[in-house]
Amino acid sequence: MADGSRHWVGIPLDIAPLVRAGVVLGVGVGGFFDGIVFHQILQWHHILSAHPDPAVAGDLRLNVFADGLFHAVTYAATIAGVALLWRARRDPVVSPSNRAFVGSVVLGWGVFNLVEGVVNHHLLAVHHVWPAGPGPVGRWDLMYLAWGALFIVGGYAVIRRAHAQSGERAER
Repeated sequence: MADGSRHWVGIPLDIAPLVRAGVVLGVGVGGFFDGIVFHQILQWHHILSAHPDPAVAGDLRLNVFADGLFHAVTYAATIAGVALLWRARRDPVVSPSNRAFVGSVVLGWGVFNLVEGVVNHHLLAVHHVWPAGPGPVGRWDLMYLAWGALFIVGGYAVIRRAHAQSGERAER
């Protein structure tokens, strides 16, 4: 749909399927990064490492199992994102835009950070980003939220800019 006057959340409909694919894939990538880097490599926390029940928080086997379930969900999001990308790329109505796709992956990663941070760090308080880190625990949780917000704003800006640049090239 080359008609740039129709939009979905400010994004032209001709790239919306590509953006949806990128956002879902970005959620999966953000989850994998969180799980691999924070849970496994740095070992800053596990999914349930700050659970109010000390028996749950201290049960490494249960925490690793919960981490595995978390990875299964991020894997499912990644597969869904790839399937949506496959479908979008095969649709002749969808305008190809690598920049818009990359921006949407960044936006999706930001969505992951924001949702996971609000739900797990603040509402459920089942874990925190770096409980043993320097300074207050809340500082790291807020920085994680800020990182997510920055990725959302930056990713959206890249998507909008990519589409504006493709429109300028089409007018030449």
